[in-house]
Amino acid sequence: MGVLDRFEKGVEHIVSAAFAKAFRSEVKPVEITSALRREMDDRAAAVSRGRTVVPNEFVVALAPSDLEQIEQWGADTLADEMVGAATEHAASQRYSFVGPVEVSFEQDDELTTGRFQVRSASRRGAVAPATSAVASARHPIVDIDGQRYLLTGPVTVIGRGSEADIVVDDTGVSRRHLEIRVTPAGVIATDLGSTNGTFVEGHRIDAATLVDGNTITVGRTRILFWTGADEDDATDGGR
Repeated sequence: MGVLDRFEKGVEHIVSAAFAKAFRSEVKPVEITSALRREMDDRAAAVSRGRTVVPNEFVVALAPSDLEQIEQWGADTLADEMVGAATEHAASQRYSFVGPVEVSFEQDDELTTGRFQVRSASRRGAVAPATSAVASARHPIVDIDGQRYLLTGPVTVIGRGSEADIVVDDTGVSRRHLEIRVTPAGVIATDLGSTNGTFVEGHRIDAATLVDGNTITVGRTRILFWTGADEDDATDGGR
């Protein structure tokens, strides 16, 4: 177990004994997670003081037999677990993403059983896992049921439908319920004609300018919003 660090263990726990047997001579999930970690470490780029960006999209090319095994045992579930493990590794290393983390698998007929390749890219999206990122007026953070998201794009849609940038599992939330727009004049929350409405600090709104520490309520879901304004003011005051 000494060779398995925290990142690798994040996926290993989902692999049952039967699953492990299915991969006797094929690619093992823990090998893929190790490769994802190396890819992140190798391609980490310091873009500013205290901010190091790593890839957020990964494509794993597999031999036909390995891809068949992956699909048989649930490619989507395995990819989700690897996304979680990658996010945990990024947090532990204080890495930042510029968009949502995605892992996908594809077939490469030139690869032999047990061999695989990883391609990665940094692709900007509306939101990204917050990891160690610090909230700012340009990139606020929202917390939904303990899951923190960094708003990396100018417009973020929150709703119950799969087309939303942040999907909320709440029947009281419309498919496209709320839009959060980052502008030079401030961050604007706009209700998108939802059935049950959007509330900021308990007041129903059509549109409202958000300030650090606001609570937004949609359906039965509370969204905490912050920009780190208190930290910015404290820093300015010390100059």
